[in-house]
Amino acid sequence: MASKLVPRLSRCIAQASRQSMRSQCRALSTTPRVASEALQVHRDSPENNPSIPFQFNATNQKLIVEILKRYPPQYKKAAVMPLLDLGQRQHGFTSISVMNEVARILEMPPMRVYEVATFYTMYNRDPVGRFHVQACTTTPCQLGGCGSDKIMAAIEGHLRIHPGQTTEDGLFTFSEVECLGACVNAPMVQINDDYYEDLTPESTITLLKALQAAAEDTGAAGGTAGLADHSDAGMGNTKGEARGQSGQSGNVEGQAARGYQTKGVKLPSPGPMSGRKTCEPLAGLTTLKEEPWGNEKLRTDGAL
Repeated sequence: MASKLVPRLSRCIAQASRQSMRSQCRALSTTPRVASEALQVHRDSPENNPSIPFQFNATNQKLIVEILKRYPPQYKKAAVMPLLDLGQRQHGFTSISVMNEVARILEMPPMRVYEVATFYTMYNRDPVGRFHVQACTTTPCQLGGCGSDKIMAAIEGHLRIHPGQTTEDGLFTFSEVECLGACVNAPMVQINDDYYEDLTPESTITLLKALQAAAEDTGAAGGTAGLADHSDAGMGNTKGEARGQSGQSGNVEGQAARGYQTKGVKLPSPGPMSGRKTCEPLAGLTTLKEEPWGNEKLRTDGAL
């Protein structure tokens, strides 16, 4: 019996001693930091520094009152995102002065506002042009239609700028973005608040030319005007504006499918540029052509 216990005991002691000799420190592995194209810290510039005053105008102050009513008073800082969006629409971009004003109104530390503005990419922390062209290059847009690569090339070739740049006249800013949620109508771009879908290189260039003509004819210059002012450049479509060509959807190569008029300037209408109304099949319905069977409908072929 002893001859069996002694070897086993010696093995247990040796194993315990080896474990006690092992270092208790865990090795750390590091990977190189991938820097974003946008700095997460603020750098003062002539057009973006705390000394530039900013206050919400009278219309937006009324909107702020309505927005704050949606939240309990002790949780009004939850309104930081809609207020930042409102400030960006008035000022043209989310400057440090806009952030500080939002922090003052919501009675929260400015750093908490900075954290939100630097996290979400829809807050433009640098000035953008009057028309912010955001081209989606995620997989559905890469594969749908002609592919987003051709749309990107068409925009770059016509505006003579690359993603992240603004034209010299301040009219267009070009950005490459991730999925915008219109995958079924790919490829597409977002210009300010409007989606333009089912694009081809020809319809994309036609769209850009129409926006340029609208800005020239209406006297809207480039720069960092707020999104609320973009209707002055022909971007707004109100009930009083006449639809062009009775809203016909026939797509001609090199021309936008639909259009509307504002201040005498014709512009393509937001939405699909291929003749579709929404996201229905281009060749028409292939299923659901008849009334579906259900408990409320009895068969009439005599089978039951």
